[in-house]
Amino acid sequence: MNFELPITSGGVFKLSELNKPLVLFFYPRDNTPGCTIENHDFSRLYPEFVQLGYEVLGISRDKHTTHCNFKQKHELNHQLLADPDEIVCNMFGVMKDKTMYGKPVRGIERSTFIIDIKRNIIKEWRKVTVENHAKEVLDFICSY
Repeated sequence: MNFELPITSGGVFKLSELNKPLVLFFYPRDNTPGCTIENHDFSRLYPEFVQLGYEVLGISRDKHTTHCNFKQKHELNHQLLADPDEIVCNMFGVMKDKTMYGKPVRGIERSTFIIDIKRNIIKEWRKVTVENHAKEVLDFICSY
């Protein structure tokens, strides 16, 4: 498994160049209530993930500039990946048909994946509920 996407720290993130395990969480959209809470939670716990040897990256279909503004506005500790063409979203199967305000839409199903150093998915969460999710992921890693 490999992919390359723009990252808020600048340049392009290449999974093939990451030499540590990864927590990759997919969320629907910057600056929405649930997504903001989820990003704040991962950001707050980011130092603990790093201490355990993990990188944490958030990913959505937002544009790179939107991500940069969102990260700066909320002073997030972790980086964000921009996937406006849904390439990585489709790779992980997180694009789903949903209903919003009674109308069918296609969007990201909030999901989180733990990827080991060999780029294998070792754990996944689908249809994530935001509350306590980042802590649940951290707890899994601590017990893994």
